[in-house]
Amino acid sequence: MPQAGLPDFADDLARALAALQAPRVDTPVIQPAEPFLDMAGEDLRRRIFLTESETGESLCLRPEFTIPVCRAHIAEGVATPRRYSYLGQVFRQRRDGANEFFQAGVEDLGETDEARADAQAVSDARALVSHYASGHDLTVTLGDQSVFEAVVAGLGLPAGWQKRLIHAFGNEQALAAMIARLASPDASAAPDEAVAGFLAKGDAGGLEAHIESVMEATGYSTHASRSPAEITARLMDKQTLASTRLSPASLDALKAFLALDVPLDRAAQVLSDFAKAAGLDIRAAQQSFEARLNALSERGEDLARMHWRAAFGRPLDYYTGLVFEIAAGETGLVLAGGGRYDRLMTLLGAREPIPAVGFSLWLDRMETVRARS
Repeated sequence: MPQAGLPDFADDLARALAALQAPRVDTPVIQPAEPFLDMAGEDLRRRIFLTESETGESLCLRPEFTIPVCRAHIAEGVATPRRYSYLGQVFRQRRDGANEFFQAGVEDLGETDEARADAQAVSDARALVSHYASGHDLTVTLGDQSVFEAVVAGLGLPAGWQKRLIHAFGNEQALAAMIARLASPDASAAPDEAVAGFLAKGDAGGLEAHIESVMEATGYSTHASRSPAEITARLMDKQTLASTRLSPASLDALKAFLALDVPLDRAAQVLSDFAKAAGLDIRAAQQSFEARLNALSERGEDLARMHWRAAFGRPLDYYTGLVFEIAAGETGLVLAGGGRYDRLMTLLGAREPIPAVGFSLWLDRMETVRARS
């Protein structure tokens, strides 16, 4: 008996996914919440349905499949490379549509030819969407987290600011706010005069001694809070971030990069021209970027019908390189999305780094688009 809400094309889609050398894997609906809370990103964290076990363990209804599939792979201890497919319900609060809906997709783990694996993910996702949501013009948009990271590193910002900007990638509103702060540092939250004096001189030792004396005088227990050394390090870091200002040239370069939006067949040249004009050495990121474009061409993909947008990201913290979405052009509904997440497997407990890329299909949205054909 078909599961309620499952589209009529789901069984055929499941067979098509398995035919991509990606046998199906099933994961429990109830998942430990910690991996999602720690690694999935603020956007997803706000929308997870949380519960608790009898022993107090924090649990959640499965909000997506990438983390559960990766955890299952690690638990099995099987060799890579290996591809998995999945099809099932996910549960998360949505701004539009039901909070319980079906997703399908593929996770490609351990393929060392990253350009080839990236191209296969984009190509497979596009082919599946084209087949099961036929009769609609598709918009394929690519971004690249690693290129953005290379540009930010090349601007010479403190590590704390680099981390903040990278964390905000894909959230254009948050990114714009940070860039505005880098243009005009915020001095509104100035510390008291004594602390400000130590910060102005960069006197970490003096500041730590001052904080320790204040804590002792007020009876503030160091055993129930951060130590004076930890507080000092935090204040010094906060002061560095608050006082950092991008030079006009660097600020213009960052804005120029984020404004890049071109057909994919022009993307390599446009990125190269940008790097030269900005005086940035991002050759390693460029080489990976171009290798992916070549791999897509070798698969017969029409790069002129895809787009690269430098500011494009996806609201999941675990992405490290390629990110992409496929939308039905006339409706704007995102039907598929995915990307590369090379750090996730180690964070989840893999003994060695495992390169990984994957994509998801939103079956309810595909069904909506099919109904309009």
